[in-house]
Amino acid sequence: EVECCRQSHKTGASIILPQHVAFRQQITMSGWDEGALFYSDPISAQADEESLLVSARKNFLEFLLNFRDGRTFKYRDQLRRHYHLKQYMVNVRLDDLAAFNDSLAEAMRQKPGDYLPMFEIAAKDATRRVLTLDDEAPEEGPDHIQDIQVTLESSEHAQSLRDLGSTSMAKLVKIPGIIISASAPRAKATMLTIQCRNCNSLRKWKVNPGFGGAQLPRTCDQVASAATDEQRCPVDPYQIVPDKCDCIDQQTLKLQEAPEAVPTGEMPQHILLAADRYLTDKVIPGTRCTIIGIYTVSSGRKERGKAATGVGRPYIRVVGIAVNKEGPGRSLDTFTPEEETEILELSRRPTVYQDLVQNIAPSIFGSADIKKAVSCLLFSGSTKILPDNMRLRGDINVLLLGDPGTAKSQILKFVEQVAPIGVYTSGKGSSAAGLTASVVRDPSSREFYLEGGAMVLADGGVVCIDEFDKMRETDRVAIHEAMEQQTISIAKAGITTTLNSRSSVLAAANSVFGRWDDAKDADENIEFQSTILSRFDLIFIVKDEHDVARDEHLAKHVLQVHLNAAVQPAEGELDMKFLKKYIQYCRSRCGPRLSPEALKKLKHHFVQIRSVSHRQFVETGKRPAIPITVRQLEALVRLSESLAKMRLSPFVSETDVDEALRLFKVSTMSAANQGMLSGSEGVGDQEGMDMLLKVEASIKKYFAVGSRVSESSIFQRLSARNYPEAAIRKVLHIMLRRGELEHIAQRRMLMRIR
Repeated sequence: EVECCRQSHKTGASIILPQHVAFRQQITMSGWDEGALFYSDPISAQADEESLLVSARKNFLEFLLNFRDGRTFKYRDQLRRHYHLKQYMVNVRLDDLAAFNDSLAEAMRQKPGDYLPMFEIAAKDATRRVLTLDDEAPEEGPDHIQDIQVTLESSEHAQSLRDLGSTSMAKLVKIPGIIISASAPRAKATMLTIQCRNCNSLRKWKVNPGFGGAQLPRTCDQVASAATDEQRCPVDPYQIVPDKCDCIDQQTLKLQEAPEAVPTGEMPQHILLAADRYLTDKVIPGTRCTIIGIYTVSSGRKERGKAATGVGRPYIRVVGIAVNKEGPGRSLDTFTPEEETEILELSRRPTVYQDLVQNIAPSIFGSADIKKAVSCLLFSGSTKILPDNMRLRGDINVLLLGDPGTAKSQILKFVEQVAPIGVYTSGKGSSAAGLTASVVRDPSSREFYLEGGAMVLADGGVVCIDEFDKMRETDRVAIHEAMEQQTISIAKAGITTTLNSRSSVLAAANSVFGRWDDAKDADENIEFQSTILSRFDLIFIVKDEHDVARDEHLAKHVLQVHLNAAVQPAEGELDMKFLKKYIQYCRSRCGPRLSPEALKKLKHHFVQIRSVSHRQFVETGKRPAIPITVRQLEALVRLSESLAKMRLSPFVSETDVDEALRLFKVSTMSAANQGMLSGSEGVGDQEGMDMLLKVEASIKKYFAVGSRVSESSIFQRLSARNYPEAAIRKVLHIMLRRGELEHIAQRRMLMRIR
């Protein structure tokens, strides 16, 4: 038996000893099997996997060389063209790969980490063949072909960031979203050259892609020449040789789900992206894009007192970026032929303007002119880029200023819902960095990178800012550039860049005293500087006026809304989804221009408005609180273009100009002339204001703070000084509203508070 074993060891043959035969017969007799030997060989299973990858590499090579798009070899030509341009990459559509070999495309979706390196090796082989066949081999020779990066694109349906789970791990995913931060590209090693400190031997060591690193070997693989322990290499002998490492560019991005896709009341989710080589520097904060990548997880960090577990931070290794270029910063939904037909039918209606205004916040009573201005803001004017690259904005900015309880915030909420891209924020909870952009330090790399704010995220849409007057003055100044030039310039922490902020601003604010004070001029009621006011195209003064007939209609409307809250919309009301589609279609497909007649009328009326403003300044000696500048002329142009865009008209008509002028006069011009007392006891505006100020000074002189007096004694004392009774009553009303006076003793007495 021992001799048989020796012979088998020498020859490499396998033998079966007699007792083994007896044991097999015993098993056979007991009914286990018929003497066959069963075994599992993990080495052969691994060999099968390797053979599949080799076969896939051949199929990838055949696909790149032989796939035709019509009469042209699509990827063969692309490889040749990109290589001569020194762009060592090829962009492959997964749909083409599925048409060529469906099982290969499915394997790429299920195991992209294994098959993508094979694809890149096949792309390098295909490039070598293409250049060799064309006698265009590089100067270094056909063996010195650069590595080719394979990027992917697909027309498959994108999944939400919230749907990513354990089932998507290590698979190919397609995620839409908005980039909120981007780091500077850094060098990432793909192949390390390590050297032993003891024997100076060199060896190559592969680095995991993405955020993965490399674990250096613990022992040297060189065998010592002598058998002495002193000459053996110690443990952990290797050090990295930086100059001999192979590196690529890598950039860290942060992708956040689009604002319109976030469920109400939930925080938007975000995920880190690792982009390398030709996918770096393709996007900036605020860019809307669709990412194709490998959903994977980075190794968990060791915490103090705890060992690293299998739980890590998920991220996506990017293999394709599709930037949404249709429209400024927003994705253009595809319109079906039925939807286009319905949209064109609505645009051809003679009453399309009235129908659209009727569907702007239908649950809010009245405010017809404000709804018309909001509809103009939603459709916006035409953006123009001059030959010298100067950009004229087409977005319209609107300010609602006035009393509380006039549904200003409700209008803002409606616009956020119906705008193609809408971001709602409050002035008190918004800072300059939160609205524009902030510079953040990466906790891992300690480097600075940019994070876009609300106005960057709303690029191509509408920013709704509530409580605009509660913002700090320094924060309000930060959005000056964003409102006019529609860019945000950053020069902080060594980062100097410009971000796009092509968005409209719809702001709501209260006046200085909470409610509008008719006894004061407009500039006393409005605490904003003229620099910010001139950037608003339309400024509406919203007053809560008391009128019995109007209050009856208002109460009836509000109660009907509460009564029929769950009832289907009334006849003539458009579905909100269709209204959103219509706005998006008009914004993307139509860019009206001024006709010669409209241009002539605009020029004439602007000169007339400026002359009226100058005449008032000469007569009163006071400049208007809201200046009338060239920006207001551009505002009239934008309003006229938006009115034409509602009808999908290529040119602005004189009717559009008339409506734009009417809106401008009832809003901005009316607000500039607010606060004057007209028609009171036959006195002029300035005289009436002087009379009210004198009455107020007399009341404060005769009645000290804390004194109590009856209302009749106030009338008697001031009437003796020949002050009109109407002016006295007006001043008492104003002081009560300000909180300077207070009724006591069942409204029989007045007490001065301050």
